[in-house]
Order: sequence, then structure tokens, then C-alpha cells
Amino acid sequence: MPVINRIAEFHAEMTKWRRDIHAHPETAFEENRTADLVAAKLQSFGIEVHRGLAKTGVVGTLKGAKPGPKTIGLRADMDALHIHEKNRFDHRSQNDGKMHACGHDGHTTMLLGAAKYLAETRNFTGTVHFIFQPAEENQAGGRVMVEEGLFDQFPVDFVFGMHNMPGMPLGTIGMRAGPIMAAADNFELTIRGRGTHAAMPHLGIDPVQAAAQIIIGFQTIASRITDPLESVVVSVTQVMAGDTWNVLPEEVTLRGTTRALTPEIHATIQPLMKRIADGIAAANGCTADLQPRIGYPATVNTANEVKLAAAAAEKVVGAARVDTDVVPLMGAEDFAFMLKKRPGAYVWLGNGPGEGGCLLHNPSYDFNDEILPIGASYWASLVETTLAK
Repeated sequence: MPVINRIAEFHAEMTKWRRDIHAHPETAFEENRTADLVAAKLQSFGIEVHRGLAKTGVVGTLKGAKPGPKTIGLRADMDALHIHEKNRFDHRSQNDGKMHACGHDGHTTMLLGAAKYLAETRNFTGTVHFIFQPAEENQAGGRVMVEEGLFDQFPVDFVFGMHNMPGMPLGTIGMRAGPIMAAADNFELTIRGRGTHAAMPHLGIDPVQAAAQIIIGFQTIASRITDPLESVVVSVTQVMAGDTWNVLPEEVTLRGTTRALTPEIHATIQPLMKRIADGIAAANGCTADLQPRIGYPATVNTANEVKLAAAAAEKVVGAARVDTDVVPLMGAEDFAFMLKKRPGAYVWLGNGPGEGGCLLHNPSYDFNDEILPIGASYWASLVETTLAK
């Protein structure tokens, strides 16, 4: 089965929804207009709507033509990023400094398209919960929804998510059992010395050169301490020190992020960072204060649900265009919090080559509207095959 004919018929309508959302981006926990749009569309389809989880979250509930014991959750994220859009097309951002640069506008639209079709046909047995989640970017809206009782109020047997992926051929679908995206934490490290005139460094204790050694030392976590077959990233992304040319500062602050695919390796990274920072700082007469900021766990798919996702995907794009052994990414995703509570699968939908800056989190990104009916058909196929009569 290719793209579902009925979904193809309202492709143009979905494109209008998507471009309207793109033009009005809203960031974490402020997705009020987007949530209003989602709720209104669901209600117009005849779907029961619930609001209020994680401030702006929306959940739509739809029962199939026949009652059944199984319930499936389908999740889309709604939030935008703090990015100044560089595009000049008509549907570019109207909210300065905010942009749908990750395709959440498309994710929301594809789930709405599936909801419209499923509400018309109800060709399944059981219940579907359409989960529209706020604040995926950095603020862990998925964790908040879970903590506020998402799966207590809307019990599901399994839960599924999807993300567009520039660089994958248009209309291909990728997934894998086990970790598909990394755990991610942030950190802030303050190195303190003794400030002095830069022309007389022997009278002070220089935290800048200690910081430089620590930055290099952190790279040994991946290259010399961790098993080379494990995936680890330690990136220092900010270095803040000093106010003028001729003064060695009292302190240096380093900020950055760490990534790992397995819980075991994830748990070792920040203790290793502390050991390295304390040792190098002490050797240079400085002190080091590491403040971890715990982020997202790894996104781990369960094997049975990957099989269900693959079967549904094959019906839409064909077996040759479904990859069930994609290489994991070291990016992070707060759908991980839902997968820690329920079995499920997170898949990637090919968005095309990513030319002209059309890459995730790029100011020239735009979601490829050609894949809207593919994604919506995948969702519909997943429901109809998983909750077959």
C-alpha cells in the first residue's frame, strides 16, 4: 500500500496547516496558539480533546469501530527554537527570534492528518491517544507530561514517535531496536585561581591555562578511558573568562554537553570529568567546581515495537525503503522519557538531501511538505495494523 488515497486528497490542506504553524512559532511551554489550533482541528474531526498537561499539551482520544483491549499512543512535538529565520518565503516566521527549525510544525501536521483520516474511517479495534507535546527542545516537556500523569490519565500499551531527518532520502523510514538517540547532560565548570597583572603571571594563579588543559583532558574520556567501541561525546561549547587585555582573571567558566548511548557509559562521564578537572586544577594551584545539569536519557526502542513500526512503514513506502538498522545519532530526544515508561519505537522519516541549509537547527531550514502524506499514512497504517480488527 502506498500513501493512503484519502490522505493524499487532503495533502494541500495539510500543507496549509503546516505553513501556518511554521509562520507562528512558539517556544517551550508557550505553544498556546499552536495548542489552540491542534485542539480545534481535533474537535472538528470528532475527536475527544483533553488539555492542560505540561501547560500547553493536548491529547486527543479516538476509539475504533469496535471496542478492544489495546491502546496505542502517537506523539508529536509542537515547539519551535530560539533562532532567527533567514528564509524569505511567504510562510517564514512572523515571531522574530523564533523559528520552526527542527520540523515540529511538520510533526504536528502529520499527526493531525492521521487523526483526520482515522476519525473518518475508524478502521481499527481499540483506542488511539494522539499526544501533542510541548517543549521538546531543552525543556523536557515529555518528562513533564509523564510526571503530570500522562499514562495514568491515558493508559497505553505502547507509544510511538517520529522525527523528520534531512540527509535521508525523501520518503525513507529508518529505525532500530535499542538506543537510537543518545542520553544528553549539560555541565558548568568553574576554575578559580588568583587574578593578577598579565605582565606578572608569577604573582597570580592562572585559571585560563588550567582551563585549556582541562578542555584537552576531557577528550581523553572518549579517546583513552572509554572502550573505543562505545559512543561518547564531551564537548566544551562555551569558555567565559576575563574582562580586559592585560589582566589574568580570577576564574574561568566552561560550559558544554556530554552524550552517550548506554546508561552504563552515561553514568561514568561526569565522575570522570570531575576527576580530570580536580586533578588538573590542583596541579596548577586552582580549584574546580563541576555542576552537572542532568538532561535527557537515551532514546531506547523496544524490539517488538520496532517490528510493528517496520511492518506499518513497509505498507506505505515499501520494504526496500525501510531501514531497521540505522546508525544511532548522538543527538537527544525527550521522547526517551515516554519510552522509559512504555514500550515503543521512535522512527526517522527521510526529509530529502538537506541542501541550501535545510538542516536541523539551521536558520535556513524548512520542513519538506512532500513528506506530509507519507508521515500521516505511516501513522494511520501503524494504528490499523497494530490495532487490527
